[in-house]
Amino acid sequence: MQKIIEILQEEISVAFEKAGYDKKYAKVTVSNRPDLCQYQCNGALAAAKEYHKAPIQMANEVVELLENSDTFLEITAQMPGFINMTVSPAFLSDYINKMSGEENFGCEKTKTEETIVIDYGGANVAKPLHVGHLRSAVIGESIKRISKYLGYHVIGDVHLGDWGLQIGLIITELKHRKPELVYFDENYEGEYPEEAPFTMADLEEIYPYASGYSKEHEDYKKEAQTATAELQAGRKGYLALWQHIIHVSVADLKKIYDKLNVSFDLWKKESDAQPYIPKMVQDMKDGGYAHIDDGALVVDVKEETDTKEIPPCMILKSNGATLYNTTDLATIVERRKLFDPQKIIYVVDKRQSLYFEQVFRCARKTKIIGSDVDLIFVGFGTMNGKDGKPFKTRDGGVLRLETLLADVTKQVEEKMAERDMDETARKDAAQKVGLAAIKYGDLSNQASKDYVFDIDRFTSFEGNTGPYILYTIVRIKSLMNKVAEQGIVVDENTPVLPAANKSQTDVMLALSKWSETVEAAFAEQAPHKICQFVYELSDAFNKFYHENKIVTNEDDTVRASHIQLSRLVGRVLETGIDLLGLEAPDKM
Repeated sequence: MQKIIEILQEEISVAFEKAGYDKKYAKVTVSNRPDLCQYQCNGALAAAKEYHKAPIQMANEVVELLENSDTFLEITAQMPGFINMTVSPAFLSDYINKMSGEENFGCEKTKTEETIVIDYGGANVAKPLHVGHLRSAVIGESIKRISKYLGYHVIGDVHLGDWGLQIGLIITELKHRKPELVYFDENYEGEYPEEAPFTMADLEEIYPYASGYSKEHEDYKKEAQTATAELQAGRKGYLALWQHIIHVSVADLKKIYDKLNVSFDLWKKESDAQPYIPKMVQDMKDGGYAHIDDGALVVDVKEETDTKEIPPCMILKSNGATLYNTTDLATIVERRKLFDPQKIIYVVDKRQSLYFEQVFRCARKTKIIGSDVDLIFVGFGTMNGKDGKPFKTRDGGVLRLETLLADVTKQVEEKMAERDMDETARKDAAQKVGLAAIKYGDLSNQASKDYVFDIDRFTSFEGNTGPYILYTIVRIKSLMNKVAEQGIVVDENTPVLPAANKSQTDVMLALSKWSETVEAAFAEQAPHKICQFVYELSDAFNKFYHENKIVTNEDDTVRASHIQLSRLVGRVLETGIDLLGLEAPDKM
């Protein structure tokens, strides 16, 4: 289904050509002065130089050709050469009725069989999820949902960190605490226990302790490095412990990600890329891409056009050890082999932009991936406290995500304490509203920008917040319940009538932006555009709700139209919040 702007542009293009001007100038945009008009075309201003005419003269010629069009309620030329357009109520309602009956509300699915891998999450095993993991998870989840909605084959990968020194530190500390465990007996030939000799709570205590201790005791650090090397060389007991660490960690991570309404198609790990490294490194050497620099194997990735220094991409350290670069490049090799993607999107802290620039350049230079595959870096800003610094607990520690969820849910429950709801419904609503407060508070900001996490503002039921959006959806659900209780039957094919006032027009105009919003959100990896859409639609609907009789309207035809319009708004809003990874309760 064509977007409303495309329809207008076609009509304006025909008029430009009839007036003797190139249709390339007939670009239509949403008006930046909604008090004057709904849409505008500034093409006459751009074309004036080519045609040696006053822009206002050209604009008037175009407008004259469209004055009798049924599309417009009003079309005028304004100095110095703007073309201002307001569509007719009949045209707008006809568009909304077509949208209502179309799959995806007229938002066209891709015609290409394109596979997209999205790398988000990035948690490390043996560590709890904290607020620093929030943005990658919720932004990546939304990009995944938007992409799937448009018909792409999307694979979301958590890409766990599981193969570095952190594992060696845990193994070393376990050996100090429980040397009697069979995992440390190199002569043990039996089966290792199925049950892990530790819990997630144990790991959460062991790793920080071991990490801190290693920084002050060089011999301990060397022991951990040796344990890491032995693990990576295939020592059986250490591999069994590593598997336990992964199993216990993933079970805990899934529990928290589920609470965030975030899921992954793949639970791949850094270690999964290890088998691809030897051949990849050899290919780099054989192809003449890699060379030795100060003992390390590196690939130069600087280009003549660079205005800043881009360091070489290190592939192997001087001692032969691999790095994150090595693993990330090998992961691209693995993804190419397993999935043949056309896009790989990395949702990562923007402070890693230089690192990913090196990795992407290296992947292309060494022919790991061709120019037919887009490597996309979606760098996000930091979540800050009210002091403008990265969000911390009151004692300066890093706040666990589970704790943040619990704190926000509790605050929402307190706000809803006086509402006439049974306990089960209140708890369900508080969880969904609390999650919306956190995720919408994050997603409504442009990903690349830092933002302040303001729990009081984010949990507000007014303004551009998650709770306000959910409240609007619940209001529509309540409205539909009244319709059912009163035995009012409105067929799904009932038409929405042309708007009779501004509030009706504004709801329809807000709805009409659905397709272009979703497509722009996908093209720019920008979930905040979906947030802006659902907020504008919610705001328009609430004004419509207050200014028009809906269920109580005396005119049956008008009542049916208003109910149908409200129903469509509810359907679109619920789809919109689903793309954000949110869900509305039945009551609030």
